[in-house]
Amino acid sequence: MPTAMESTMKNAPTMRQMMVWTGLLLAQAASAQGLSGLPDAVTGYDPREVRLLPPFCPFTQDFRAHIPGGGNRDEIDKWKSVLGPTYEHMHHYCWGLMKMNRAVLFIRGEKELKVSYLVDSNKEFDYVIDRAPIDFILLPEIVTRKAENLVRLGRGPAAIVEFSRAIDMKPDYWPPYAHMSDYYRQTGDKTKAREVLEQGLARAPDADPLKRRLAELGSGQRSKE
Repeated sequence: MPTAMESTMKNAPTMRQMMVWTGLLLAQAASAQGLSGLPDAVTGYDPREVRLLPPFCPFTQDFRAHIPGGGNRDEIDKWKSVLGPTYEHMHHYCWGLMKMNRAVLFIRGEKELKVSYLVDSNKEFDYVIDRAPIDFILLPEIVTRKAENLVRLGRGPAAIVEFSRAIDMKPDYWPPYAHMSDYYRQTGDKTKAREVLEQGLARAPDADPLKRRLAELGSGQRSKE
């Protein structure tokens, strides 16, 4: 029987799908400033934003009342089974992702608006973090997302604390190693960047994103994943 993480990953969008969706979003936003015609609030549930979310989001609280098909009881019950009681709070994680995506993908040239969305995104992530048990399957992912936003906000030391926290929760989860290494590389500390990647590969030896980053440290290239 598959684990909860395996079930979640099986239903997750592929990297190619994410690249296609991201490309469409960027193309739509490229010719405009601000939010490119999106609703003022993420609770407007614009299809362009909803498409970027994990597959469980349309069936979470509030989403399910506004998105076509979101009230599908079989899907709701399936995700409750996979994610457990914390699923009742996961609409906040989905809102956090939408706010993060607005800051990263949609906003052009408005620093204060970008910062506002990143701060609000982390408030949504914290809402779930504060209510989830330590063994919640998606907690390392949520903490890693929070840390990514902290890097974007120029709060590198705080981000390192959160990346490390995610690693402690699930040592073989590769994304926090990757993003922590990227941060150290951006600051010019290639030695520390390499150490983090080697630590990650010792625990997740099949993680290709970590292997690529380690190779790129020597070649001077920059990973895009």
